[in-house]
Amino acid sequence: MSIEPKSIKHRKVEYLGKVDLVGANLGGANLNGANLSKSNLTGANLAGADLGKANLTGADLDGAYLTGANLTGANLSGAILGGANLDDVIGADFSGALYVPNKYLKDQPIEKLPSKKPTTDTKK
Repeated sequence: MSIEPKSIKHRKVEYLGKVDLVGANLGGANLNGANLSKSNLTGANLAGADLGKANLTGADLDGAYLTGANLTGANLSGAILGGANLDDVIGADFSGALYVPNKYLKDQPIEKLPSKKPTTDTKK
């Protein structure tokens, strides 16, 4: 499934749950209130996107580019944010989010969570 940002930039998208959007260009998209739960957004461009009140529960945003995105009221519980660029995000509450890069945790009301994905050691 290929989604071009022009096709959704000015439309409200409500449900995209469990979709594979790896590397998708969604910069500036209107995803306000969208259900993106359990979606794979690894490496996606979401710069300047409106993700206000979006459901990102369990979404994989590893390495995603969210610079300047609006996350006001977004549910990030269980969302994987390792390696994500979160510079200048608006209204983000990382409570319950996983692997949030440490530099974004200032003044965040969250528990001490790991900032990196655990590595699996196959040697015994």
